[in-house]
Amino acid sequence: MSIRFWLAPALAAALLTACSGPADHQAARLPILGERDVRPNPNGGPADTVYATAPAFRAVDQAGTTVTNQTFAGRAYVTDFFFATCPGICPKMQGELLKVFKPYAADPRVGFVSFTIDPAHDSLPVLRDYAQRLGVADPNRWHFVTTGRAAAARDSVFGLAKGFFTAAQPEKAAPGGFAHNGTFALVDDQGHVRGLYDSLNPTEVARLQTELPVLLAEIAERHPKATAAQ
Repeated sequence: MSIRFWLAPALAAALLTACSGPADHQAARLPILGERDVRPNPNGGPADTVYATAPAFRAVDQAGTTVTNQTFAGRAYVTDFFFATCPGICPKMQGELLKVFKPYAADPRVGFVSFTIDPAHDSLPVLRDYAQRLGVADPNRWHFVTTGRAAAARDSVFGLAKGFFTAAQPEKAAPGGFAHNGTFALVDDQGHVRGLYDSLNPTEVARLQTELPVLLAEIAERHPKATAAQ
């Protein structure tokens, strides 16, 4: 069972504001999603805008490597939420993300991370097998991660999903025991969520494929030396 793809009113407003900037240069950039805080400048200049960032996380991937926000420091990354025994949308969802991943399989500028919402079942061997069956050979390029089997850790993944503007929750009536939607989130090098995409909609997946290079070009402007060294 999937949860319908939606944007909260505050997020929709943020999208509208971010996309309506007057400068051509700004219009070419992706919006920064989420709540923002406008703070007065103590020096009397223009107000400072503090943008929301993706939630902090600490997980372990299929290779047993700890993965945190810092794993993707200075890079873009794409994230989603799934579970290995999902009989519903997950096979379609991960197949679509695989299409996005393949052109960047050896590209250090972008990473991929998939959080299991069923850590009680999805152990590291299960995640490793899942990645291999999907065709992902290098765990450093696409991390399939678990937040752990402890009750608090299991619950934390649902909060993480919310922080990435997607929805996931236990649901006994749903196939596999969990209800979730197929949202992909695109995150920039500073931890801002810059795009949300419905994986079950081919047009949305195509939009991610189009917007990812736009974000990478923006990041390259901020880190020209790092780009030149690659």
